[in-house]
Amino acid sequence: MKRALRTLASLPFRMLPLALRRHAVRMGFNAFSTVAPDTALRELLALDRALSGVIDETAMRYEGGVHPKHRLTAYHDFFVKRVQAGERVLDLGCGYGAVASSLATRAGADVVGIDLDAANIAEARRRFAHPRITFVVGDATKALPPGRFNVVVASNVVEHVDDRVGLYRAVQECARPSRWLVRVPMIDRDWRVALRRELGLFAFSDPTHFTEYTRESFELEAAAAGLSPAHLQINWGEIWAELRPAP
Repeated sequence: MKRALRTLASLPFRMLPLALRRHAVRMGFNAFSTVAPDTALRELLALDRALSGVIDETAMRYEGGVHPKHRLTAYHDFFVKRVQAGERVLDLGCGYGAVASSLATRAGADVVGIDLDAANIAEARRRFAHPRITFVVGDATKALPPGRFNVVVASNVVEHVDDRVGLYRAVQECARPSRWLVRVPMIDRDWRVALRRELGLFAFSDPTHFTEYTRESFELEAAAAGLSPAHLQINWGEIWAELRPAP
């Protein structure tokens, strides 16, 4: 319904020739040059955030419902290469199941994906049904699927949790994994992030983030949870790390 309303509302604009549409947009942006720079930047950065959201939505339609970042950044490879066939893997905040699918089909792991959002789990079951994957609705901070897991995967998850050290410790105690595979966004990924903070704007890449990281802050947080990096790399403005219980 929302998409239909947006399509209808945008119809007059879309009827313009492409060159005129682009000119109109540029004229709108140029209007900010007449106001104070700090005011103009706040408005432009707000538009930048809105545009990023539209680009993400359109990119998912372009890729048939899965964000093309999965393919273009190849971050699944980081997880797959660090999981052995037959290992039991817990995928925290599994979303619609793309990473879980790679772990089962490419690494040969037995995967349990857990997510708070029932709609995500329904989509995961529909899109990525596989005999080696079980998708469950649940809150990993309160209750985990039973049994031991060899590996815990947290792909763009822990930054959405307020008590991250508590999450690490609780899951480590219950699941007893030998390693964690973690992917998180960096706060120093782009100069505009620092500018947003300077202007008093929300700087994180997602409104549900409680934090974003520097390498130092990530390692300090992991250490507070009794974990240390066996491997850490920085790609695409993110930290990809293998964490192990500290000796």
